[in-house]
Amino acid sequence: MSEPIKVLVVGCGNMGASHARAYHKMPDFEIVGLVSRGPESRQKLSQELGGYPEFDNFEEAMASTQPQAVSINTYPDTHYQYVKYALNHGAHVFVEKPLANTVDQCREIKELAQKVNKKVVIGYILRVHPAWTQFIEQAKELGKPLVMRMNLNQQSGDDMWHVHKNLMKTMSPIVDCGVHYVDIMCLMTEAKPVSVSAIGARLTDELVEGMYNYGQLQVRFDDGSVGWYEAGWGPMISETAYFVKDVIGPKGSVSIVDKNPQVDSTSSDNVDAHTATNALLVHRSIIDEQGKITKQDRFLDTTSEPDHQGLCDLEQQYFLKAIKEDLNLTQHLDDAINSLRIVLAADESFKTGQTVSLG
Repeated sequence: MSEPIKVLVVGCGNMGASHARAYHKMPDFEIVGLVSRGPESRQKLSQELGGYPEFDNFEEAMASTQPQAVSINTYPDTHYQYVKYALNHGAHVFVEKPLANTVDQCREIKELAQKVNKKVVIGYILRVHPAWTQFIEQAKELGKPLVMRMNLNQQSGDDMWHVHKNLMKTMSPIVDCGVHYVDIMCLMTEAKPVSVSAIGARLTDELVEGMYNYGQLQVRFDDGSVGWYEAGWGPMISETAYFVKDVIGPKGSVSIVDKNPQVDSTSSDNVDAHTATNALLVHRSIIDEQGKITKQDRFLDTTSEPDHQGLCDLEQQYFLKAIKEDLNLTQHLDDAINSLRIVLAADESFKTGQTVSLG
């Protein structure tokens, strides 16, 4: 049996802790250290997992542990710097989305990963979600064009509002969360995005200058498909219709619905509710000679889906597979760059008031 891959976990908050739990129970990984700026999160996580070396400095941790893989789960403004450092020091990288703050930085990382022959896997959690995979496949059966309607608003307070305000020091909700759902839209249409526009609002003075905590983007594709995504964060956000995942095509529609819920979906900052599907409602637009709809809607039960921790486990299984089987991740990185390009263009559209062509 081969030796386990030595992995350094950087960032011990919600996502970092979940990924650390995944590595902890996988015999093919060995955690060699936990890194966080503040001691509370890493101490709590280390105690939970039975004790691992702790560090408050990324570079010192890299030098001390000499990891073969690095899991980066910090705030987005550090991703570019940390990913480059890890690659240049001979480590494979798992990094939470987004890969970097600009498209040029993402392309630089892609080129570096290819140059040093190391894997970079980005935490697009919905890509490993069995029910979301089914959602995408059902959408592809609806014909073209597609109308894709998605949102994830979060009424956040206390610790989560603190996290959101830190995230919004560098990027808006439609950028940070939007990459997930724009990526899904691209997978559903398999079409080229041609333009994007956006609106937004600054609903609090607690943010850095120029930042907004509510936004909605609209993206257009070259096959005629259109999609919108809405995201708002903060204690003022409404929880009415905070979770909409709906796709319409000429042949009908498919929607994620809250049938037989496993989790408390009444709280929009519940991380388990963000990825839960519970059921897909499939509708077909078949009508008779009198114009009546003849096809009965059907539910596809997905209540056996993984929870949030289970999905993080799947992400790390994919990371392991990428390393062990030397997977070609070119398309994985290109897709991540494409979705970031779209949401950054939406951010530009909000700031300028103009539709942005994606060329």
